[in-house]
Amino acid sequence: MARHNRVGRGTDQRGADYVIHYQPDWMHRVKVTRALESGRQSTKTLFRNPEKSQRRPGPKVRTRITSKKENLDIEIGVNDPHGVITRIVIETARPDRPVDQTAIVFTIDDRHGRRRTRRAPPANP
Repeated sequence: MARHNRVGRGTDQRGADYVIHYQPDWMHRVKVTRALESGRQSTKTLFRNPEKSQRRPGPKVRTRITSKKENLDIEIGVNDPHGVITRIVIETARPDRPVDQTAIVFTIDDRHGRRRTRRAPPANP
């Protein structure tokens, strides 16, 4: 059985604060990517999970990201009964901003690509 979600915090490139609700045994980090005024793109680690994995993650991957300044409240839940998900990418767009400033991309990585691997059954002779 997976443990209850934890709460973490982070600040992006423009100073917006975020609250991240995450599963401690699955999530390793959340990165945020957005366009800068110069036209370039910037990626920053928003939050890194400080805990070590203690159990196998459950069959569902759940994460919630909120920011008052960005008027953002998103939550995802993905069924993953075989433990194959290693990364989730969420791209957001705000209709109240110009097109070149709308995209905020969140990348949620699992624990260094190490998932709950199941051994393949031995080959029949």
